[in-house]
Amino acid sequence: MNVKRTATIVLAGGALAAWLAGAATSNRAIPDPIAPRALPIDARGTALAGEIAKLHERLRPAAMPHTPGRNLFTFRAAAAARAAAPAPRAAITEIPLAPPGPAQPALKLAGISEDPGADGPLRLAFISGGGQLFMVKEGETVTPRYRVVKIASDGVELTDLIDGSSRRLVMR
Repeated sequence: MNVKRTATIVLAGGALAAWLAGAATSNRAIPDPIAPRALPIDARGTALAGEIAKLHERLRPAAMPHTPGRNLFTFRAAAAARAAAPAPRAAITEIPLAPPGPAQPALKLAGISEDPGADGPLRLAFISGGGQLFMVKEGETVTPRYRVVKIASDGVELTDLIDGSSRRLVMR
């Protein structure tokens, strides 16, 4: 009886192992992967990458530093030619000037936003100055001194409310 029981257990265990091995493997072919189609968001991402590249280009310095006029590693250099003494100037009579008006605040155009609208593009200018950031449309004021007259794609035109002069801020 002991041999029969052992043989039954071995056969049942073998059948179970064969059944598990057959379930773990398949003879089906693996289908080719489906290539995702380009979404509209990807096109906007590409456009955004182009705008970022333009901003990085704008942030590069325009003028490269020049080399110094002397060699710091030499002990003694040839004597430099002395500049001629400047000619004496004629006496200048002082003319009293009108007192200057209040100084213009330092304003900088940080950016321009543009959304499509029914009557044309709706633009919003971002102007920094005086430790603040102003988000203004045409007709709104920037500081108590300036009013936005026009927002173009490359700059903003401001009117001084004190003396009526105009000032133009451009992207740099």
